[in-house]
Amino acid sequence: AFRAAGCQAEHPRRALYALEVARHGDLVVLEVEANAFLHHMVRNIAGVLLAIGGGERPIAWAAEVLAGRDRRHGGVTAPADGLYFLHVQYPQRFGLPSGNPSALPVLF
Repeated sequence: AFRAAGCQAEHPRRALYALEVARHGDLVVLEVEANAFLHHMVRNIAGVLLAIGGGERPIAWAAEVLAGRDRRHGGVTAPADGLYFLHVQYPQRFGLPSGNPSALPVLF
């Protein structure tokens, strides 16, 4: 439901651990945490939330879109401008350095 038509992932299942929406003045901040992401996944989720927040769709529509498993019923993909990737965290078993999200500049 939130996968772009051109997504090349082997399967569309992703574990969404957290999704938070907060308003900071004129900004709406959407934080998404998952085990992996699909092509345009966050933009498609944002598009659904914008339609609900703008009163175009009822709150229950988000669950309907997800259950429908069809991108064509998911509304508009949010534009990329204004979206920022701030942090990645890999499992310790990979031995990669971890970024410190608290060291990132505060945008809001």
